[in-house]
Amino acid sequence: MSEVLSEAAHIGQALLLLAAQTGLRVSEIIDLDRDSVMLGHGAHVRCVGKGRKERSTPLTKVAQQALRGWLNEPRKRGATALFPNTHGGKLSADGVQALLNKYVAKAREHCVPLRSKRVSPHVLRHSAAMELLQAGVDCSVIALWLGHEAMETTLTYLHAHLELKESALAKLKPYERAKAERFRPNDRLLEFLNAL
Repeated sequence: MSEVLSEAAHIGQALLLLAAQTGLRVSEIIDLDRDSVMLGHGAHVRCVGKGRKERSTPLTKVAQQALRGWLNEPRKRGATALFPNTHGGKLSADGVQALLNKYVAKAREHCVPLRSKRVSPHVLRHSAAMELLQAGVDCSVIALWLGHEAMETTLTYLHAHLELKESALAKLKPYERAKAERFRPNDRLLEFLNAL
């Protein structure tokens, strides 16, 4: 029984870390095979995104460690899918959501603000984008990272990022209050106005 729990913990940790760190779409995560993950120097994951476009996303050391632990688990029925279901096939989107729900329920026990929030795999994608933005990564790089077709999609994160707006505001010079003086028109202006 402890082996099953260990396996469940490994798949959950690996899948959630991968999703949160890479910002992959749930469809991209589901389609990953074991050979999509390259560990070691230049560690990354290769996926096929929208429009059948292939891209590679780098992996942090923490994500590498979690994936290494998961890949060391015995394969289910010779599965080639990175995250297989109980029959060895590809995990479904509902399966990913169920796994996420399990860990969110545990997190809600300790994190009160999380109790009122709905967490989906897409929320993890948004979190990855916001983390990159907060780290100062350029929007064009974030667009490539997430596999966005149009830059406008990525720019929505800029609108959502209040801290970024506040730091831009802090860079502005404060307006100096001018002395409130009464306006005194010159003679030419008075002549013009009188002629009207």
